[in-house]
Order: sequence, then structure tokens, then C-alpha cells
Amino acid sequence: MTATEPIIVTHNLTHRYGKLTAVERLSLQVERGAIYGFVGPNGAGKTTTMRILTTLLAPSEGQAYVAGYAVTHQPREVRRVVGYMPDFFGIYGEMKVWEYLDFFAACYEVPRRERPRLIGDLLALVDLAHRRDDMAAHLSRGMRQRLSLARTLIHNPQVLILDEPASGLDPRARIEVREQLVELARMGKTIFFSSHILADVAEICTHLGIIERGQLVAQGTVAEVRRQLLPTREITVTLLGDAARAKEALQHVAGVEAIYDLPAEGARRRLRVSFEGDDAGVSALLRALVERGVSVVHFAEETHDLEAMFMRATKGIVS
Repeated sequence: MTATEPIIVTHNLTHRYGKLTAVERLSLQVERGAIYGFVGPNGAGKTTTMRILTTLLAPSEGQAYVAGYAVTHQPREVRRVVGYMPDFFGIYGEMKVWEYLDFFAACYEVPRRERPRLIGDLLALVDLAHRRDDMAAHLSRGMRQRLSLARTLIHNPQVLILDEPASGLDPRARIEVREQLVELARMGKTIFFSSHILADVAEICTHLGIIERGQLVAQGTVAEVRRQLLPTREITVTLLGDAARAKEALQHVAGVEAIYDLPAEGARRRLRVSFEGDDAGVSALLRALVERGVSVVHFAEETHDLEAMFMRATKGIVS
């Protein structure tokens, strides 16, 4: 696999639980080094997809590749390049923190002489160095989550597949997890994670995939997904005087689909313009108004957040 090829690829991935189709003909691509947010409603197929990618579940149809290895034919190779953190994970409470990591290092055949330095580095990375001799059972939920992340990294995987890594955490712990994921991406890891906390996804993701009822409805960079789901831009214009001249000027600009009156603010009149065009076209809108002598007080494009995009993709409405 070259550096320019996607590190995760699925082709028509399908999985059925009896008569229920959890994932249906899913084809996605994750670029090397991306922080890919995989979002969708409960029951959309996120966890099933992740279990297939980590070789814990065999697909009913289709194929998936991680770092060039087929999950169905090369599971051992896939497990070497993947670090998986499930939503619910076990902590061996009778072990000390360092012993817990040492156990998994042994499972991945990390040489004994290398383990002390490795464990020290990982505990420092997840800010648990001061708790290395504590019993794992005594850690808080957030600390256990960070310990599980350290365990996921024990064999230095290329790809991290994390199912709801911030689930159940308080706001401070969620921020810490986000910061750790960004730092891991800087270190060259590819991050593929699911989340129902859209603010977390919007904060750190470079790429986004939205799944609904087992089908991928949109994917790409956050900007690309926004264009896919919200192709019409909404421009709010606030002006002085009669709005008729502004409407006449705007109607002749290519890409204007509709013009709506908004409630006035005293002497100020307000319009909303539905516009299908690029940034140069938005500039042309403003220029058309100025050239017709319209007194523009405010001119701004409404920014749709990730929640609006998510609602558009999964329910067909924009909030």
C-alpha cells in the first residue's frame, strides 16, 4: 500500500443478523492519517461495521481491507495493524495499571525487555503515569477510558478503531479524549471512531461518514459532506429602505433560486437568499446590490452546523 492509497476500504459490505440487515452494501474509504468520524443514529450499523473491520465479525457479503489486508482472508495481519477500543471494555481490576498494560504487551508478543519503557511512554501519553501502581479497579470512568486507549496502542498499530471513545465521560474527560486523538493523528495514526456526540466529531474530524439504516448516505471531508447535503447556501441580507430594489438586483444574479422576506428590524429590511454557487458567486451577489445603490447594512452566509447536516442525512430535514 502506498501513502496515497486509502488505509481502510470496504466494497459492498453487508451483514445480516437473521432477517435483519444491519449493514447493507457499505462502501467507504478512509485516507491514511485521517480523523474519520463515523456517525449515525442508534442501530444504524456503526458497531457492526467496526466489528467487521477488526475481524471480530465476518461479513455476509462484500469485503473490507485495512492497510491492504483483507479482513476475511488475512485476519492475523489485520489485527497487527489495528488497535480496537469497543464501547464497553473489560478492566482486570485485580491488576495494577502497569500490570494491565504488561499483560496485553505480552499478548502481542512485545519483548519483555522493551515493555517497561513502552508502558512508561504510554502512561505518559494518556496522563496516567502518576497512577501506574494503582489497582485498575480504583480508576474513575475517565481514567479507565484512557487506560483502555493505552492498551489499544500497546502494539503500535497504524489504525485506531474506536467505538464511542467519549461515551459516558464528563465534559472535561471528553475534551481530554479529543486532545489525545488529535495528538495521535499528529503521530501518524489513522483514527476511525464512532460517536453520537456531534460536537466532538465537528471539533476534531478531518473526514466524516454518515450511516443510516446500514447504508452510507454521505462521506468525505466535512466541507464536502456539507456540500453534498446542503447544496443551497443561505445568505441573509440586512438593508435600509425598500427591499424591492434589492430583490430586483438579486433576481438577475446566476444561482439565485429564491428570495424570502424576513421580519424587519425597525427601519432595517431583511432578506434571505437561497443561492447555489461558489464563493465568487456570493461576492457577485453583494456586488450586484452595491452597484444598484442598495444600502447594505449586513451581509452574511448562514453556517449550518454538523447537527443540521446530520438531520438532513438521517431524516431529510434541516434544523
